[in-house]
Amino acid sequence: MLRKDILDKLKQHGVMPTAQRIEVAAVLLSRPQHLSADQIIDKLKSRRSRVSKATVYNTLKLFSEQGIVKELSVDSSRKFYDSTTHSHHHFYHVDSGELSDIPGSQISISGVPPLPNGTEQESVEVLIRVRDKRR
Repeated sequence: MLRKDILDKLKQHGVMPTAQRIEVAAVLLSRPQHLSADQIIDKLKSRRSRVSKATVYNTLKLFSEQGIVKELSVDSSRKFYDSTTHSHHHFYHVDSGELSDIPGSQISISGVPPLPNGTEQESVEVLIRVRDKRR
């Protein structure tokens, strides 16, 4: 994603484009991907960026709140940040820690119970945990 595109995206979502936010966005929004905060920090270090760990976490929280990225919790201690924000499904490989997209057309959901009174369905997102077959 070009710097101008990053600036436009941040502004469209009401986020002031500071140098640090632009650097985090450049890593995370470069292509469709799922990255943990630690993976983002490692990529920033490899670019010789001087964005602090606290700034990365605060920026990810802000990006998630503003809809720039989607925060995905795969367990109580592991979060990923997804650059694809529309509703879709995922495989989480527990052995490798990898998260991958499942196209929405490949999952069919049926038997959804009646919704509570006064509510409407916003989305359905499936996370399928997989592991290597044991021999």
